[in-house]
Amino acid sequence: MAGIVGYGVHVPRYRIKVEEIAKVWNDDPESIKKGLNIIEKSVPAIDEDAATIAVEAARRAVTHSGINANDIGALYVGSESHPYAVKPTATIVSQAILTGNKLTAADLEFACKAGTAGIQMCAGLVDSKMIKYGMAIGSDTSQGRPSDALEYTASAGGGAFIIGSDKSEQIAEILKTTSYTSDTPDFWRREGAAFPSHGGRFTGEPAYFKHITNATKQLFEMTGFKASDFNYAVFHQPNGKFPIVVSKALGFEEKQIKDGLLTPVIGNTYSGASMLGLAAVLDIAKPNEKILLTSFGSGAGSDSFAIEVKDKIDEKRSRLTKVNDIINTRKIYIDYSNYLKNRGGIKKM
Repeated sequence: MAGIVGYGVHVPRYRIKVEEIAKVWNDDPESIKKGLNIIEKSVPAIDEDAATIAVEAARRAVTHSGINANDIGALYVGSESHPYAVKPTATIVSQAILTGNKLTAADLEFACKAGTAGIQMCAGLVDSKMIKYGMAIGSDTSQGRPSDALEYTASAGGGAFIIGSDKSEQIAEILKTTSYTSDTPDFWRREGAAFPSHGGRFTGEPAYFKHITNATKQLFEMTGFKASDFNYAVFHQPNGKFPIVVSKALGFEEKQIKDGLLTPVIGNTYSGASMLGLAAVLDIAKPNEKILLTSFGSGAGSDSFAIEVKDKIDEKRSRLTKVNDIINTRKIYIDYSNYLKNRGGIKKM
């Protein structure tokens, strides 16, 4: 079976606190913090986008894996904020990390689960022996309409995972993966629209909770596992509250999800959210431990994975830049005006 041979992440240095956004719109910051379980979020620099974030994550993944990057035969970048409407982000990333051109590359879009869809695609290509390695990336500089609840959570970041079949190189094996998909219009952004819209009552049920729950239960049925068989669980985290609610409903304890729950301190990185959560867990996981990962993408669908950590993880840690080190190192807090400037809300004429 295919498995993870390396990974890397990137989160921008800039942060904005809930209080800074709340004072502009006369909102109660304590109510926002409690309702969304969020303290602050990451903000891209004025010259950062989904492509530059993906490149940084990809370079770290190659370093961590120890492989020759030119052996990567497929590269997929999942995002809701590709910098070009017509021109792939994946080719930019491939040119940054490879010296050759012998690979297939494509952009993916399925709201916040485009990164995990890329992992599934790479796993299939690796298992079929069409390629030696595949790289799947989830990267976003997500958008939120000013004064909307999304503005408090929509942030920036990404994660890259290299998938391969050689068990001597794997730090974790993908034991099983499955998906649950339906046409549920809970969240969308039309071509040319600056900000997404969301369908109110559809956002929780029947969108997030239905798909996360059904995908995870499908995985349980396929593997015979139950919640207590996993040391860690990572669920898509549009805010800091939903993953806690759905994990309890599925039988998980708080200690199983706390290490992968990053939204309270960096916000919702959309396609990067599940990838970053998984990376944070792999940073501390021990050989033979099991991880459950279930992503969610509006529109709507979930990908669920059963992952088992391997002995190689300890050996490769010396080459790893850990998620929490990236999140907590050299943070720069900005006010709302600089936040708007970085996000393109203020432009020179």
